[in-house]
Amino acid sequence: MTSEMLLQEAAELRDCISRERRALHQNPETGFDISATLSFVKSELLDMGLQPMDCGKAGVVALVGGKKPGKVFLLRADMDALPITEEADVDFASQNGKMHACGHDMHTAMLLGAARLLKAHEAEIAGTVKLMFQPAEEIFEGSHDMIQAGLLEHPKVDAALMIHVMAGMPFPAGTVIVSAPGVSAPAADYFEIKVQGKGCHGSMPNTGVDPLTAAAHILIAIQEIHARELAMDDRAVLTIGTMNAGTAANVIPDSVTMGGSIRTFDEQTRAFIKQRLAEISEGIARSFRGEASVSFGSGCPTLVNDRDLSVCCEQYVKDLLGSGKAFSVTELNAMSGGGSSKSAGSEDFAYVSQEVPSIMLALASGQPEKGYGYPQHHPMVKFDEDALPVGSAVYAYTALRWLEAHKP
Repeated sequence: MTSEMLLQEAAELRDCISRERRALHQNPETGFDISATLSFVKSELLDMGLQPMDCGKAGVVALVGGKKPGKVFLLRADMDALPITEEADVDFASQNGKMHACGHDMHTAMLLGAARLLKAHEAEIAGTVKLMFQPAEEIFEGSHDMIQAGLLEHPKVDAALMIHVMAGMPFPAGTVIVSAPGVSAPAADYFEIKVQGKGCHGSMPNTGVDPLTAAAHILIAIQEIHARELAMDDRAVLTIGTMNAGTAANVIPDSVTMGGSIRTFDEQTRAFIKQRLAEISEGIARSFRGEASVSFGSGCPTLVNDRDLSVCCEQYVKDLLGSGKAFSVTELNAMSGGGSSKSAGSEDFAYVSQEVPSIMLALASGQPEKGYGYPQHHPMVKFDEDALPVGSAVYAYTALRWLEAHKP
């Protein structure tokens, strides 16, 4: 099968892929609570002759190929939405107070489209393609949950690929950007600091222990981690986003709860910041006669792009789309006069990348001058559906080419 044939077949599926995307967009669900989305995806897979298998709390896996011996290539799409009320001017907007503001409906529809392409050419697959439909990406838990449930085994996965649509990019819809080797998305950690004091009347502060005073000093002190304890090339961001305490202006509260997040591009830096965050919080609280505890919730490691996959996928995508519609991050940096190949947004496909050779591709899905200027996670963000058949073709073609190049 030639690249031209596959692109043509993907273009012929456009109405189908768009229909699936809009059905998902109108009925968004969040986290692991995605029963309607799961039913929809399973039904579509069954209709095309595939056998969906449950994986973890709310994941689905399906296999295509296996008629010939060979390796296993995984393609991933996330399915969950965000707890955002949609304000986008589209005639298929969500009405349930949730929204596919990060384009996961696009990802799911594109992978369903790729499944149709791969099923039509199943006899040509030099190995097996494993389709991964994942929940709970937005809370950084879905990928890890599926791995724990055996995602990467039976059959054992040899390499993996994900695509993420990007709105507001200055490239025609359907342009693909291949990540450079190495880390392209930071680790993320969410944490909570609880400062325990002793509540009392505001007129008698000497009879209590003020946790707000301790929390204020902790807030200032942890900024020194970045300013004085990290090297200049240790890229990291530590943010306190919430501080909650008290219900009355004349009462010193019993405790304060602070919530925040950490983003890092290096696992050693990540561990160091977490350690110092606990040490500083506990030490300062004690100095004000209180106590502090730090707990970490959901998070994900750094996303690491495999060098060989990066090189291979850049060539495959250029062969499929032409050099004018496919670029490496290195080429983009050179065209723009420098810059960073790293994204500030975390991605829980990182868990997969820590286990098997992996690659992340970005798919331009809306130019600002064409009305797609709002960024991901904004209530008015829109995505250009011209990218949909391209995404399906890229998913299918890269898997086919990689398996053919690595056949026994």
